[in-house]
Amino acid sequence: MLKNYFKIAWRNLIKSKGYSIINILGLATGMAVAMLIALWIWDEVSFDRYHTHHGQLAQVMTTFIDNDGKMETGQAVCMPIGNELRSKYGSDFKNVSMASWNFSHVLKVEDKKITGSGMWVDSNFPSMFSLRMIKGNINGLADPSSILINASLAKALFGSTDVINKMIRLDNKDNYKVSGVFEDLPHNTTLYETKLLLPWNKYITTEQWLKDAATQWNNHSWQTFVEVADNINIDKETEKIKNIVMAHKVAATDGREQAVLFPMDKWRLYSDFKNGKATGGRIQFIWLFSIIGVFVLLLACINFMNLSTARSEKRAKEVGIRKTVGSVRSQLIGQFLSESVLVAFVSFIFAVLLVFLLMPFFNKLADKSMQLPWGSLIFWLIALTFTLITGLISGSYPAFYLSKFEPIKVLKGTFRVGKFASLPRKVLVVIQFSFSIALIIGTIIVFKQIQFAKNRPVNYRTEGLITVNMSTPDLYGHYDALRNDLLASGAVDNMAESSSPTTGVWSNQIGFNWQGKDPNSLPSFGTIAVTQDFGKTIGWQIKEGRDFSKDFATDSLAIVLNESAVKQVGMKRDIVGQIIQFNDKKYTVIGVIKDMIMESPYKPVEPTVFLYNPNWANVITVAIKQGVPVKDALNKIETVFKKYNPSAPFDYTFNDEDYAKKFADEQRVGHLATFFTILAIFISCLGLFGLASFVAEQRKKEIGVRKVLGASVFNLWKMLSREFVLLVIISCLIAIPLAWYYLHQWILQYDYRTSISWWVFIISGAGALLVTLVTVSFQAIKAAVANPVKSLRTE
Repeated sequence: MLKNYFKIAWRNLIKSKGYSIINILGLATGMAVAMLIALWIWDEVSFDRYHTHHGQLAQVMTTFIDNDGKMETGQAVCMPIGNELRSKYGSDFKNVSMASWNFSHVLKVEDKKITGSGMWVDSNFPSMFSLRMIKGNINGLADPSSILINASLAKALFGSTDVINKMIRLDNKDNYKVSGVFEDLPHNTTLYETKLLLPWNKYITTEQWLKDAATQWNNHSWQTFVEVADNINIDKETEKIKNIVMAHKVAATDGREQAVLFPMDKWRLYSDFKNGKATGGRIQFIWLFSIIGVFVLLLACINFMNLSTARSEKRAKEVGIRKTVGSVRSQLIGQFLSESVLVAFVSFIFAVLLVFLLMPFFNKLADKSMQLPWGSLIFWLIALTFTLITGLISGSYPAFYLSKFEPIKVLKGTFRVGKFASLPRKVLVVIQFSFSIALIIGTIIVFKQIQFAKNRPVNYRTEGLITVNMSTPDLYGHYDALRNDLLASGAVDNMAESSSPTTGVWSNQIGFNWQGKDPNSLPSFGTIAVTQDFGKTIGWQIKEGRDFSKDFATDSLAIVLNESAVKQVGMKRDIVGQIIQFNDKKYTVIGVIKDMIMESPYKPVEPTVFLYNPNWANVITVAIKQGVPVKDALNKIETVFKKYNPSAPFDYTFNDEDYAKKFADEQRVGHLATFFTILAIFISCLGLFGLASFVAEQRKKEIGVRKVLGASVFNLWKMLSREFVLLVIISCLIAIPLAWYYLHQWILQYDYRTSISWWVFIISGAGALLVTLVTVSFQAIKAAVANPVKSLRTE
C-alpha cells in the first residue's frame, strides 16, 4: 500500500512539473534556511563546550558599587584574590588560576620572527581548560623557563610539531624552552585567539610594579579563572565569596566591590551585566534567528498548502473515483500525505546541496567556521525526522481538505469549491507577506541604527592613524629619536606614545579628589598616560584651556579632562586651573577636550583624564601625512621602526579599521537578517507566482470573453493583480504595528540610538507591493495577451 502511495505521488510530481518545481524549490529554500540557522544556533550554544570541564569553570569578575547603589561589572580583578581563594576556600575549588590578558608577543627562532597572541597563566591553567596536547607535558608551565605553543605556531616557527625543548626568544627579552604543543583551539571558543601560554611564576618577577601588585587589593589589572568542586553550586559560591576583597580594604576611598563567579557556560550568550547580574547578550540573537528559521520554513509550507488546495478542482475527480471504488478517507489522507512527504524528501536533497554551496558565504557573513557534519548519525536522524515532520505539516491541510470531497457531486459535475474556499489561501498569503514585510522593516532599522552610530562625531582624526604596540624593550627610551626620524621621512605628520590606543580605554582608576567633592562618592575615571604630542597627533579638539606642551615644565603635573569628566567633577566654576589630586599627587587641569568616542559608539562617553607620563606608555600612534600614498608611507615608517626595533616584525593596525570593528556584531546581525529576508521574500514570491499562474489558468476563459468584448491588456492586468495587491496591503497593516513594537523594544537597549522613522514603513510596504506586482504581472500579462480564440475554442 505504502509503495503504491509513493508510486502515484511520483507520477503526480512528474505530471505537474511546473507546480512541482515551485513546491520543491520553495521547500528546499525554506529547509536550507532552517538548516543554516540550526547550525549557527548549535555553534553558538555549544560555545566553549570544547573544554571538558566547562560546566565547572568560571571567571572571577568584579562588581563595583557606587553610593547610589549603581553596579558595574568587569573582568579585571586584583592579583591577591587568587591566593586568597586558594587559602580560604580551597575545598570549594579544584583549581584557581591567575591570568594576564591576551597580548601580542614577538617570537624569534634564529632568523624567523613572527607575532602571536598569548597569556601568562598559572601552571594548572592548561589542565583546567583541558587543552589537548599533541606533544609534551600539559603541566610544563610549572617550570618558569617553559612555554606552551599551539600546533599552528609550532609549524610556523619550526616547520613541525616535534619541537620539545627547542628554544624561543620572547619579545627580545628572555629565552623559553618549548615544553608542550597543544591542539589549535576551535573557532567557537572564547580563547580561540590564544596561541601561546607563558608561566605566571616568571611573569610576576619581571617588573617591580608586578611584585608590588601581589599585595595591592585596589589594582585591578588581571583575570582569575576557577574550577569549582563537583558538589559546588556556582551561584551559591558567589554569595559565599562576594566580600573576599572588601575584607582587605581599610579606607573609605578604596571603594566598594563584590566578587562574582561567572560560569563559562554563560560567557558567550549572557555577557551583558546590569546591576551585578548577567541579564542577556547574544541570547537575544538566538531567539531572533530561531523565530526567523521557523517562519521561513513555515512560508515554504504555506506555499505547498496554497498550491495544493488551489488545484483542488483538478484533484476532485480523482478523489471521487477513489471513493467510489472503495477508498476510505484515511487512505486518501495517507495518499496526499505521502505526496507531501515525497516532495519534502526530494526538497531535502536539494536543501543539503544548497547548504553545502552556501556554507562558505554564510561562514564569512556570520564569522564562523561551520561545516555540515556529514559523518554524524545524530545529525542525519534529526534532519530526516525534521524532513518528515515538514512533509506532514505542509501536507496536512491539503490532505484533510481534499479527502472530504463528496464523490456524487464531483462525478456529476455539480461540485464547486465554494464561495469561501479561497479564504484560507488568502489568509496564508497575508501571513507570508506580513512576516516578509516585518523582516524588511527590521533589516532597515538595524542598518539605520548602525549608520546613526557611525555618524556620531568621534572628535579626533579618523583616517591616516596607525597604532604600533611596544611589544619589545627596544622601542622604550628612544621617543625623541624615533619621532625625529619619522618626521624626517616625509611620510609622517606626527607621532606620540600613550597607555591606550584611540580605540580603547585600558585603565580605569578611582581615588581622585578635588575641592568640593562629595567625600562619600567614589567616581571612576578612564585614565590614559600620554606624551606631549598625543593630542596633536590624533587631532583631539580643545574646548577650553590648552594642550600639553614642551614649553611648560610644569606639565609633568598637568591633566587634561574630557567633557564627561568635567560633568562628573561637577565644579560650578571654571575647571581650567583647578587642582585634582590622584595617587598623592596634585595635578593642575590645563585643558578640556571634546568627548572622543574611544569605547562603544552606542554608549555615553566615559569620563576620562589624560596625564603626561611617558613611563606608562606602551602604544605608539603615528599620523600619516595627508597626500602621501599609504603604501609608500608604510614602507618609510617600517624602515624607521626596523632601525630601532630590529628584533620584531613591523606589526601595525589602522585606527579607523579598529574603530569599525566596534560595529561588527550589529553589522553581522544586519547582514544575516538581509540574507534571510531575501530568501523569505523569494519563497513568498515563489508561492505568489504559482498562485497567480493558477488563477490565470483558472480564469482563462473569462479573460478570453472579456478580451473579445473589448477589454484592454491594462484592464485585464489590473483585474488579475488587484486581489494580490489587496492582500499585501492587509499584510502591511498587520506587519507595521508589530514590527514597530518589537523594534522599539530592541532599540531601547542602546543608550545612543536612532529613531524609528515613518519613511521606513512606507519604503518597506512600497517595496513589498512592487515585488508583488512584478511577480504577479508576468502571469497576468501573459494571460492578457494570449489569443482568446485558443481559450474559447472548446466552448
